[in-house]
Amino acid sequence: MYHLADVVQMKKPHACGENKWEILRLGADIRIKCMGCGHIVMMSRGDFNKRLKKLVTMANDPKNEQLEYYVPKDKIIVPHFD
Repeated sequence: MYHLADVVQMKKPHACGENKWEILRLGADIRIKCMGCGHIVMMSRGDFNKRLKKLVTMANDPKNEQLEYYVPKDKIIVPHFD
């Protein structure tokens, strides 16, 4: 299962050659960001599940703190619309 800020690998690589993506938004639609060029894509959950290959890293895994792009889950700002 995947969660917010996890890094996943898709079946086909992006045009830049990278196939690792960070999950930015979860819901009926899922927004992901390419770890290579920063391009953001939004797709339906069904499309995402079909194109997903595997979960690469989990957001709160302690071994990920060594990665340069790692942001702890509690540091991610979640907008609140009231």
